[in-house]
Amino acid sequence: MSMSTAEDRAAAAEETLSEDEYRDRLRDLPPSAKLVAKVLETDSPLSQGQLAEESLLPDRTVRYALNRLEDVGLVGSRYSFRDARKQVYFLKH
Repeated sequence: MSMSTAEDRAAAAEETLSEDEYRDRLRDLPPSAKLVAKVLETDSPLSQGQLAEESLLPDRTVRYALNRLEDVGLVGSRYSFRDARKQVYFLKH
């Protein structure tokens, strides 16, 4: 019996990474993903637009970076409490 998508996300959100494991996953990512992760370390959760402002990266590059970070399980997202039309992103580590 397979878990639903919501259950998969919940299980992934509960996963905690050691500092070494976090750094290993981040190591092979492009510089834009590393910068977005660094911004999220200092201020989180942030929307995609806020990440673009803080990192000085174009929106498209931030989207790419977030996708790469999600692919390796380093970033999660949820709907914003202030504006349910927007998603905000946070580090899982």
